[in-house]
Amino acid sequence: MTVLTYLVTYCGIAIFVVAVVARAVIWSKMPMHLRWELYPVAHEGRRAKWGGSYLEESEWWTKPRHFSLVSEVAAMAVEILFLVALRENNRPLWRRSFPFHFGLYLVAGSTVLMMVAGGLRGLVPGVLTGPVGVALGVLIPFIGVAGLVLGLMGAVGLLVRRTSRSLRDYTAPADLLNLIFFVIAFGFALVTFLAVDRGLTSATTLVGNLVTFTVAPLPGSGAAVMLPMISMMLLAALVAYIPLTHMSHFVGKYFAYHAIRWADKPNLPGGREEKKIEEMLQQPVTWAGPHINGDGTKTWLDVATEDPSK
Repeated sequence: MTVLTYLVTYCGIAIFVVAVVARAVIWSKMPMHLRWELYPVAHEGRRAKWGGSYLEESEWWTKPRHFSLVSEVAAMAVEILFLVALRENNRPLWRRSFPFHFGLYLVAGSTVLMMVAGGLRGLVPGVLTGPVGVALGVLIPFIGVAGLVLGLMGAVGLLVRRTSRSLRDYTAPADLLNLIFFVIAFGFALVTFLAVDRGLTSATTLVGNLVTFTVAPLPGSGAAVMLPMISMMLLAALVAYIPLTHMSHFVGKYFAYHAIRWADKPNLPGGREEKKIEEMLQQPVTWAGPHINGDGTKTWLDVATEDPSK
């Protein structure tokens, strides 16, 4: 059982990394998207406060553009952490989605602290017996359990919302399966915490062993050993499963913001954007609409330049 636990966990992590990288590569190679041209654009810095842009300046194409990475990261951080847009546009759904997502962040943060504890234990023997160990011993269970509770509440709330009359017609079986998986994995982790691992000591030990590549059994016997290992395998399976579904939108959000919502590079003669647009205009048109009259031989350039009256 010990070897199986570590094997399943390592496989789950490997699948997660490979799937995330693969999705990012695929999306990065997709054709240029139609730009939103909606303002404010976060990287405009101070102009973003009133929805301005570099287009406000006369002869803007002759002047250097100002790009504020700090403003962009700040806008992304607020949106990712607090789901501001969802709160403003759909408050009932936000009440369920926010605890779910914030719970995930807390669980991830607790896991990082477990990794730190494991690394310190291997690199600096005895350091965990002092103040650092005490701090980690308090933070890990506090953040981890809070994340599990919030995540479980959010998943149940979203599951109820998905089966309600307002969203029932827009809910696929996969949407329900995803949430049920979270309920099972987070619920089992909470049961393990309440039953045998009140300080998340066993979980911290397992994560520390993973970081140091130490395949060692947990101390103790019976449920005190079996429950944490089963919980670890369930969470590892969940980690592997997430990027294989539409829940991988956490990767797609980068492209949605940077390649679509905030893409405002000017299309200047001889520039990179001009080349991309020229390539897209050479794509064949197969639309069946009579106003397009695409037959697979026309290109978008043909459609854009032909006389529609003919």
